[in-house]
Order: sequence, then structure tokens, then C-alpha cells
Amino acid sequence: MTALTLNNVNKSFGNVHVLKDITLEVEEGEFVVFVGPSGCGKSTLLRVIAGLEDASSGEINIGGQQVNLVPPSKRGIAMVFQSYALYPHLSVRGNMTLALKQEKQPKSEIEGRVAKASRMLNLEPYLDRYPSELSGGQRQRVAIGRAIVREPKLFLFDEPLSNLDAALRMNTRIEIANLHRALDASMIYVTHDQTEAMTLADKIVVLRDGRVEQIGSPMELYNNPANQFVAGFLGSPSMNFLPEALVQESGQNTIGIRPEDLFLSDDGPLAARVSHVEKLGGDTNVIAKVQDHDVTARLFGQHAIAEGQELRFGYASEKAYRFDEAGQRLA
Repeated sequence: MTALTLNNVNKSFGNVHVLKDITLEVEEGEFVVFVGPSGCGKSTLLRVIAGLEDASSGEINIGGQQVNLVPPSKRGIAMVFQSYALYPHLSVRGNMTLALKQEKQPKSEIEGRVAKASRMLNLEPYLDRYPSELSGGQRQRVAIGRAIVREPKLFLFDEPLSNLDAALRMNTRIEIANLHRALDASMIYVTHDQTEAMTLADKIVVLRDGRVEQIGSPMELYNNPANQFVAGFLGSPSMNFLPEALVQESGQNTIGIRPEDLFLSDDGPLAARVSHVEKLGGDTNVIAKVQDHDVTARLFGQHAIAEGQELRFGYASEKAYRFDEAGQRLA
């Protein structure tokens, strides 16, 4: 069964057209990530699905039911916000039980759901603490726990890790992935972080300027981007783009080369001057100028390369991508 279907969904604020003919499906148990730069419409799309914003046109179906006119509380969704949105005067237990009490769930049912969610999220020692007594990562787990106890048809995450430091983001990302496997639930997750998208998603929806650029699995999008925008957005460091005429005798198109597909070569076609070196231990990122164009090479292992050094890069032609003047992928 399909958990969510959007058919030609549009959203405008006055004369500003924010979402433009969004059509997609989320299957039961699927983890779908909306990704794109700031202002692309991903959070607005999530709010339209949740019912916090009304669609200007189009159809929204959750669990086979059209919900355009259904209030948020009746849509069978639970949302986890970037800001945690915990009640400071309530304990962890109080925050997790509030919605269930408002639904007039039996006490035994409430206790059972809270106990299960607390075990899954390692919150059992903190149930009687207040949000002010918790770390950022613990508060985020409480916000997730509050969503779990509602047993929704669809989980919605709005950039839930953006307030955490790098180490906590990684740990919490793993916790969310494990949670998805344990619950086998349908989840939609909004982020501007392509690493989160690549590591969490079953399916990625890439958005730009309110439109869907491409939908597919992380590796489908990484290996077969439909256009230059998708190719440049997914991957860290991002794909290098060079004029076709720079690497061959003529041409008006753009050549895309992943940093990991560049290698040092004494007779390589790309003459470069090193402008910066990132020594990461297991890898070395070399940032260089090829004429007036910035290029990043990701080299395996440790390399004695210094700023200002002149070197040459080669690449396998079958690993290169070609894009036309409009940025569309060429075969």
C-alpha cells in the first residue's frame, strides 16, 4: 500500500509560487528524504503534507485517503521539528504522554507505548527529568519518542539534526536509521545536508526552486544524475565541472568529473596549480586551479603535496559526465 501520494501539488504565498506541480509517491515502510538548497521549498512541502499549510491546488493522499481538508491532528502523522518543541514545564514522560492523554487513550496503553519508545531510544533513565536537564541529543530523542508513541501512519522530520554538533549528528543519524528498521515505518525527512540524504534514504527527492529535479535511490542519483544541478549537489566534495573545450579540442558542453575519479598523472590532460591541501589521514583532498577553474581531487591515502605545487591530473573518460548548455545530462 502507498503511504503517501502527491498529485500536482502547488503552493503559493500571494504572488510567490513556492511549490510547482509536485507529484510523487512514498511506499509503506519507505524512508524518503527531501533534499535541496535553502529556499527550494522542501520544508514548505513537508508542512503541506502535515496540514500546517494548505495546498493551493493538487491532491494529497495519506494511507489511501485524500486529506486536503483534513486537519493535522486527524491525518495520522507525527512530526519532529528542528527546534524539538518540548514543553519546558513537563518532564520527559509528560512530553511523551501529552498527546496520548489528549486523545483519551487508556492509561495502560499510554504506559505501554512510553515504555516501548523509551527502551528503543535509551530514554528510560531520563523519564522524570525536564528538558532543561537534558543535552541537545537527548532532547531530540525525546521529540522523536513523542512522535513514536502516537504510532502514526507517517513520520515527518523537519531538519531534526541541524541544531546538533557534528559528533551528535552522526550518532543521532545512526539512531534514526536503526529506528526506521525497527519500526518499519514510512518516514519523510527534510534536510539540506546531502550526507544525511545519502546515508539515510531509501529514496531521495531532489528539489530546486519548488520543482522536483530527480527522484531515485541514493546510488541511482549519484551514478546517474539527470542534470548538472543534481550531479553537483550530491557528493562530497562536489563534482568538478569544466568546459569541454578545456579537455578536448572543441565543444560547447560541460564535463563533470567526481573528485575521486581524478588521479595524479605526469601526462594527464589537466595541468593544475595546487591552492590548498586537506590532509584527512585516510584521504587527501587537493584543491587546485586548472586555468581559471577550481578543481578538487580526492586521493586515497597520504600524499606529500604542497600549496603552489604544479601537477597534472588524469581521469578515465568513461567516468566523465557531459552536460549541455542548459545543464541537462547528455548520453
